Formats: sequence, structure tokens, C-alpha cells
Amino acid sequence: MDRLTKAITSHQRAVIAVFLVLAVISAVLILGVSVNYNLADYLPPDAESTVALGIMDEEFGTGVPNARVMVSGLTIAEAAELKTQIAAVDGVTGVMWLDDVEDLTTPVEMMDTATVEQYWRDGSALYQVTVADGREASTVDALYDLIGENGAISGDAANTANMQNRVVSEVLGAAAILLPLIIVLLLVTTTSWIAPLLFLASIGVAIVINMGTNIVFGEISFVTQSVSPIMQLAVSLDYAIFLLNSFERHRQETPDAEQAMRMAIKESFSSIAASAATTVFGFMALIFMRFEIGADLGLNLVKGVILSYVSVVVFLPCLSLACVKLLDKTRHKRIVPEIRGIGRGLVKIRVPALILVLLLVVPCFLAQSRTDFFYGMGSPDPKLRYGQDTELINETFGESTSIVLFVPRGNPGAEAELSAEIADIDHVTAVMSYAYTVGEVPEGTLDDSVVSNFYSDNYARIVVTTDTGTEGDEAFATVEAVRSAAAKYYDEYYACGESANIYDIRDVVTEDSGLVNLISVAFILLTLLVTFRSLTLPLILIFVIETAIWINLSVPYFTDNALVYIGYLVINTVQLGATVDYAILMTDGYVVNRRTMLKREAVINTLQTNFLSVLTSGLILSIAGFCLNFTSSMTIVSELGLLLARGTLLSMAMVLLALPALLMLFDPLTARLTLKSGFLKKTEKEVDVK
Repeated sequence: MDRLTKAITSHQRAVIAVFLVLAVISAVLILGVSVNYNLADYLPPDAESTVALGIMDEEFGTGVPNARVMVSGLTIAEAAELKTQIAAVDGVTGVMWLDDVEDLTTPVEMMDTATVEQYWRDGSALYQVTVADGREASTVDALYDLIGENGAISGDAANTANMQNRVVSEVLGAAAILLPLIIVLLLVTTTSWIAPLLFLASIGVAIVINMGTNIVFGEISFVTQSVSPIMQLAVSLDYAIFLLNSFERHRQETPDAEQAMRMAIKESFSSIAASAATTVFGFMALIFMRFEIGADLGLNLVKGVILSYVSVVVFLPCLSLACVKLLDKTRHKRIVPEIRGIGRGLVKIRVPALILVLLLVVPCFLAQSRTDFFYGMGSPDPKLRYGQDTELINETFGESTSIVLFVPRGNPGAEAELSAEIADIDHVTAVMSYAYTVGEVPEGTLDDSVVSNFYSDNYARIVVTTDTGTEGDEAFATVEAVRSAAAKYYDEYYACGESANIYDIRDVVTEDSGLVNLISVAFILLTLLVTFRSLTLPLILIFVIETAIWINLSVPYFTDNALVYIGYLVINTVQLGATVDYAILMTDGYVVNRRTMLKREAVINTLQTNFLSVLTSGLILSIAGFCLNFTSSMTIVSELGLLLARGTLLSMAMVLLALPALLMLFDPLTARLTLKSGFLKKTEKEVDVK
């Protein structure tokens, strides 16, 4: 360890240069990391909708209709001409309209009313458009240029385009709010005007390197792109604060700055590593999700925390030594002084606080699993044009989503019977298949482009239109009914489409929930067992943080609000991994103090010493969550931010109010079940006093 610390502090310029070069290279590489906005791409390979999407791409070379384009003030002839123009837009791979199911030479009044109203109402035409994956932003912009102010676009492609256009600006917007707040918070809780900038520089370099090294994955999810940089900053800033505080203490012992820094690195190396390990193990649980967006976010956060750790113990010492004169010149008295009597005051309210927690824990545990959930992207933001367009189209034509069903080709009788049965299912408003729509017309008499819409070499395609949203009880019941009908006629069938995809997402993430929670708790529990060598302390700490999580996740139930399930699943792991450090800090201080003090004194001293550290860290993480909630127009990211902010505040409250009571309550048991606890006994205290 001595050789390592000497090597770090003796090559300051080289270390700083290496990290800055890596940061610059990584900043360039960030531009090559693509962002995936399609949740269905993260379903496991064996999910039915994943297989169906593969068939769609390989056999038909197109996708499920993913945009609804409405234009008002048209005649039938103008609407037919506009369809041709929409189809010609770069990035559009398919357009369906009235002329695909009806002969436009027939007067509209003589057509089937229900069919016509799917595509044409009171001079407004509605087109079902398929936009190529990865081309959403440019294609939707081109469609808006074509249809003008009289047009509206909704659907998954429009939502994706909105995210593609806004995700980077929203991340930068969150950072623009978060960084000044963090700087102010650090300025009032540290003793140097320049120290906060050094903290942010060390973690900032790690964030840039983390984002740039994502090039090895090729692409990351929009959730990772939006959440990971802010999360990495918030959870790892403590490491930098801890090291620089240690450096300042050792400088009071030795005038040699390099020697003081070596001592600080040695002191901080293992303690920061232990803190980082609990966070890493918490995040690692996400990697075990079958819904692969968990692995995408989990790997990124794990990599980010490790890079932050390396930056703090290697880059920050060299940067601090290079700026040591500036640190000295900008020293100031602590603006927020230690709050006298805070430890004694918190101990006085420990019993009512614990009683309140015990009264809440059971109902909150039950409520958090009974919340109504969204499994997709959630509701569109009504302040954005995408949200307004969605509302306008739904008001004019009603809600609609498509289910695309693939069955083996070669049995037109079964295909026609299946299509007819599906047409009778509740909420199904239209069915398009070759055998059902075209009827007995021989394939050879029709244009190949018409036939290719329905048949590939191996599969027949049936397009089902429903009047449901993309998710919910009615949407999922319709998906089940369509799949059940297909099972009557075919041994092999596959369905996809927004509602079918989200149906599969629901099944996968629901299965993930128990496994991910179990793994995250097991990882943290094992880490705590090794850290404290105690049978009681790990259980107390897990109870404290898990209770905060249950209270956090029960709020949507009690306020009658639906919650995005991905946020529910991720926050279980993130809140545990990110905030258990507060409980570890308090418990570690208690164990140390307990060897020279009785339990009440030990708790009071621990609270007095660590209150400001827990408060500062908790406020930084909660502010980061509120920034995500405030700046993001994406429901998943916004709700995850709110859950993180609220969960951090609850974890902090549990650590400061309930944990002291539990430590004192179980103190006798902890003394017996902790290896070499060395807790001071009351008789020993009496001897000392005498």
C-alpha cells in the first residue's frame, strides 16, 4: 500500500494528464454510443413478441404500425394522394389507410361504416404508419413538415422521436440545476471555497469516462442515458468528500502535503472501498433481470461507481496536491456549524419514532405491492406537442393500437376462420388478412405489393386493430383473447404490437421483481456480515432501509396514482444500494463508540458526529432525484427521479430516527452475537468512574 500511495503522489502531472486524456477520448467516444428508446428490444429472446418482431423483420422487412398520422380538411381524393406522399417520406416503411380495405371507387356512403370510421371521419384522415427503428426523430420531423399545422402524430414512433429530441437536453438541464445546488451545499458544509470544484472535477472525469466506455456495448437504453450520469454523481460524491476531509485532518499532523495525502489514501482506501462495495452489490442485482434494461442500467452504474472510486483514490489526490496552495488560500470557517445537542435531541424522540415505524411497516409493505402499475412508457406529457396530438387523435378517432399476428402460411381456410373469430372479440375494431379481407380472389390476380403485405414465404400476417390503449386491463385482455383464438387453429403463432409487447414486458418484469429484490438484499446482507461480523447488525440495517423502501413505494397506492413498474423495480435496488451507506456510517460509529461508552452515550455521540455527513449526502442524492423529476418529460425517468428523491429522504429519516432506537433496543443481543464486539459493560464504566 505504501508503494502504491507513493507512486500516486510522486507522479502527479502524469496521473492528471492520463485522466484528462482519457476524459477527452471518452468525450469523443460518447458521440458514437447510440441510444435505444424501444422497451420491446429489452425483452428476453424467447418472449413471444420478440420472436414475432424477428419474423416481421426477416420475413416481411417491415415493422408494426407505430404511428397514427391524422390530417384534417381533406377530400377522399386528397387523402389518397397524401397517403402516397407519406409513404414516400424517408424512414416510412409502410402506410395503411382506407384504400387498403375498401375500393375507393365505391361511394363512402355505401362502404361499411365501422370500417370507414377507422380511417375517415368528418373530413379527417387517419393513417397507420410504420416508421423504421432508429429513424423516428428525422422521420417524424419530415412528416410534420408534410402535414403542417393541420396534422397530428401520435404513437410509439412519435413518443420515441420526442425522447430522441429531448433526452440530451434534459440530462444537461438536470445537470445545470443540480451542479449549482451541490456546489452551494458543499460550500456551506466544507472549509474551502475551491474544494467543491475538486470534488466535482474528480467525479465529473469518472462520469465522462463511464459514458465514453459505453462504446463497448454499442448502445445503451434511454433510461441509462438519462439516469446514470446523475446517479453516479450523487452516489459517489461522498467518496471524494471523505478523502479530502481525511487529507485535511492529516495535514494538521504533518506539514508535508504529499505525506499527508499518502496517509489519507491509506486511511480512505478500505473505507471508501467498503462504501462503494455495498453500492456496487446493490446495483449488481439489476444485472440478473430477464428484462434486459435492468442489466443495461445495472452494468452502467456498477462501472460508473468503480470508475468513481478509482478517480477518487488516484486522480483526486494528484489534483488536490497540484492545487494545495489554492486550497490553503481559499480556506474558510465552516458556514454551517455542528448543531449542538442534535444527538441528544434525536435520542429523546427515538421511542415514538420507532413506534410510528412499527405501525407503518405492515400496511406499507402490503400497499406497495397493490399499487396500480404502468408497464410501458406511461402517459404522454400534455405540455408537449406529442401529448397534445395524442389527445386530439384520441378525441377524433378514439384510442387505437395494432396487434400483428403471424401464423404459418398454407391454410387459407384456417386463416379466414381465425380472422373472423378475432373480429368478434370485444374491442377489436378491424381485422386485415389476405384470406379474410381479400376473400376468394386468387393470389395471382393481385399486385405483388398487396400480396406481400399479407404473405411471406413461410408466414401469413394478420393485422388486428383494437380500440384500447397500449396497456391496461382491457388492452391485456384483448391480447390474451387474440392469442387464445390463434391457439385454437395453429400450434405455432406469434403476436406483437405495442399492447402485445407491453403484455410480455409485464410478465417478464413481474417475474423479475422477487428475484432482483432477493439478490440485492442477499448481496447487501453478505457485505454487512463481513463488515460488522455480527448476526444482529446486518438484519437491523436491512430492516431500516427496506422499511424506507416500502413506505416510499406505498405512497402511490395511498394517493391513488399509478406507478411505472420499471421505476418500482429499479428503486428497490437503487435505494437499498445507494442509501444503506448512511446506516453503515451510523452503525460503524456506534460500534466504535460502544467500546468506550454505554449505549445511550454511544448513540448520542454517533448522531452528533455523523448527523451533518448523513444530511449532506442525503440532500445531494435527493436533490439529484428531484432534478430528474423536474426536468424529464419521460414518465419513466421522471417517476424514477421522484422515487429516488422521496426514498432518500425516507432512508435518511429512518437512519436518524429509527436506527438509534433499534441499536439501543438490541444492544445486549448485539454484544453477544458480534464477533469480538468489545462493548463496554456497565460495571466497567462504574469502575472507571470510581
